[in-house]
Amino acid sequence: MADIAMIGDKDSVLLGRAAGIDVYFETEGQAAGKLIDRLARENTKIIFVTEKVFEAASETVNKYKSRAFPAIIPVPDSTGANGAAMANVKANVEKAIGADILF
Repeated sequence: MADIAMIGDKDSVLLGRAAGIDVYFETEGQAAGKLIDRLARENTKIIFVTEKVFEAASETVNKYKSRAFPAIIPVPDSTGANGAAMANVKANVEKAIGADILF
């Protein structure tokens, strides 16, 4: 098992394979949540997920927010960004700094 994984639709995550990232083609929320749990048990350090998967598996994602690993990072999918990734960055900056300095 690699230290880095990527979960999402085939068109969005296939490029990760070329970069040496373990890729998983999953878009359904509950199945993606189970996959995230499995990857966490296998000590995957970073899990990139498409924004749609990030939102669909939000219950599982929230379970890992207070842990150091795995870092679950939303990325836009092949159709473009829907704002979930930027909202996540904004929330993390606010939590770290105590103020909204991005917007």
